[in-house]
Order: sequence, then structure tokens, then C-alpha cells
Amino acid sequence: MSIHIIARFTAKPDTIDALRTLLLGMLAPTRKEEGCIRYELLNNTADATDFTFVEEWASQAAIDAHMQTPHLKAVLVDSAPLVACPVDVRFLTAAA
Repeated sequence: MSIHIIARFTAKPDTIDALRTLLLGMLAPTRKEEGCIRYELLNNTADATDFTFVEEWASQAAIDAHMQTPHLKAVLVDSAPLVACPVDVRFLTAAA
């Protein structure tokens, strides 16, 4: 059974463009990772500060490997001064 992740970043109002650019940089390298089924970045149409990654991974091992990648570690450090609150990350599986 695959594992889904919802990861929400909330930009400070004056850092929207910088955060968008930083997060968009995650798409290409992450989509190439083994076990990555789906990796999308969405932006809330009602709130431009709200960015959400919608992810699907083949296994916990794939997620564990993703968490150790240089590009993920860098984005977590580099996004810290750009976000208004801590990143909200949720791990989910299909209910049925």
C-alpha cells in the first residue's frame, strides 16, 4: 500500500515569490527518486501564501530515503526564514 504525504508551507507575505521558487526546485529531483509515484506542488487560489506538496510514495523505505536527500535537507533549511509557521507534514494511507 502506498503512503501519501501532504506537506504545507505558509510563506510570509513578503516572501511568496522566493518560497515558490525554492519549492519549485524540489519537483525535478524528487520526481526522479526511486519510489516516488506522485509529487506535485499546489498553490491555494484563495491564499497565495499557502503552498502544499501532494505526494505519493511506494513505501516507507522510499520516504526514508527521500528524507535523507540533499535537496530536501536544503529546502528545509533555506525555507525557514521564508515561512510564517512550521511546516505541517501529514502521512496518510488509504482508508479503504
